[in-house]
Amino acid sequence: MNSTASDTLATESEVAKYLLVSVAALRRWRLEGRGPQYLKIGSLVRYKWSDVDAWLAARPTGGETLEHMQARMRPNARR
Repeated sequence: MNSTASDTLATESEVAKYLLVSVAALRRWRLEGRGPQYLKIGSLVRYKWSDVDAWLAARPTGGETLEHMQARMRPNARR
């Protein structure tokens, strides 16, 4: 998302498509307080793209980092 568009509002469907999850999953996360920050405008739910991107960036990641893999593959690597 570019900085100009980062403060525009998105619908549930747009955010779900962006995150590759169902709208139902996004709604469940919202009810559980786990998903991105959102705005209520009357009965409508809207998301700021900047909030969605910030939430996504804060998610834990898995797997091995490049540095860890390189260290493991060195001949004298500690185990």
